[in-house]
Amino acid sequence: MKCMFCGNSESKVLDSRSAEEATVIRRRRECLACAKRFTTYETVETTPILVIKNNGTRQPFSADKIKFGVIKACEKRPVTISQIEELVAVVSRRVQNTMEQEVRSQIIGELVMEELKKLDDVAYVRFASVYRKFTDVTTFVNFIQEKLSSK
Repeated sequence: MKCMFCGNSESKVLDSRSAEEATVIRRRRECLACAKRFTTYETVETTPILVIKNNGTRQPFSADKIKFGVIKACEKRPVTISQIEELVAVVSRRVQNTMEQEVRSQIIGELVMEELKKLDDVAYVRFASVYRKFTDVTTFVNFIQEKLSSK
């Protein structure tokens, strides 16, 4: 690692700590030439993933979009923000672990629904109603009856 003060490429690591929920390593370094200290951050390099939307367009995968949708589904429910963030982290990991560069939005939606079902039944139904684009009450009732009979 090059020193930001003198440009020397020799430094020693004084301290290493995990940061940001153990996804980043923070290293405190000291330059062997000028003895000045600086901090570096090390992260895992991930392959960018594109989401294939229903209309065939592609856009970059965004955990923030998942989080926004889950927050809307969990509105006025006894679900904490840390539970939502954990759900988003689980879904993001599962998407990353597919090792695919392109993932269909339906797969992501199903993963979110699977995790929401474990977390809160009402939030699960709310998310499903938007995700599955229920057009009338009959479709909605059929979905709920199907879920109740599978329990």
